[in-house]
Amino acid sequence: MIVTKRAYEPASDSDGYRVLIDRLWPRGVSKARARLDAWEKDIAPSPALRKWYGHDPDKWHEFQLRYAAELRSAPAMKVLDSLVRRARRGRVTLVYASRAGDLSDAAVLKRILNRRIIRMSQAPKHPRRRKRTTAGQ
Repeated sequence: MIVTKRAYEPASDSDGYRVLIDRLWPRGVSKARARLDAWEKDIAPSPALRKWYGHDPDKWHEFQLRYAAELRSAPAMKVLDSLVRRARRGRVTLVYASRAGDLSDAAVLKRILNRRIIRMSQAPKHPRRRKRTTAGQ
């Protein structure tokens, strides 16, 4: 299960695996208070994309497309795969700093991860093997 939570909200035991998904550390939050298990900068929007977007609602649609494209890089895919595996076993909390969580990278990432989890759960556990035929039969 994937959930999102602002870095400024108190951490709780029910959060499960807590991962900071921002490239920048949240201002005014100590490491002890954040109680993070990981800080995954490889899945954060690039500085150029973050600055271009600036949480402008008019750019939201284009931001989602550009961010999804950035997440196709090899380092990002590795982190996403790891988070999907964790989420299939328990709760993963994506920690972010933005005030507008519904218009942030956290919302995009949550949607992408949940889609991947669903896709994995619908895939057959063991691919079917094709029967070999011999020539002349």
